[in-house]
Amino acid sequence: MVQIRSGSIGGDREEIRLHVAEAGFDFEKAKDLAKRKAREICSEAMLLSWNNAETGEYYPAYECGRSGRPAWVVHADARGADLTIDINDGRYTFMFLNLAR
Repeated sequence: MVQIRSGSIGGDREEIRLHVAEAGFDFEKAKDLAKRKAREICSEAMLLSWNNAETGEYYPAYECGRSGRPAWVVHADARGADLTIDINDGRYTFMFLNLAR
């Protein structure tokens, strides 16, 4: 079962929060779901960064300055991310850019 909540998180960025209660739901399934949802909103959504809080992995896997913010967030913000898809309360987070604007 997937539950959806959406809203704005400041500026022009939209946030979609998905809650998935499914046995075997893992990062790859979360990534596929996030991409599908982003493309429902914008057919030309490009994935800029992601975070897997379960394992501590993120992309891009490098540090960006000393802002105190995670590198994957700094990277996406610097490239104009305007959609965040949060799955299961931050377990998996994906940041996208709408290329159609």
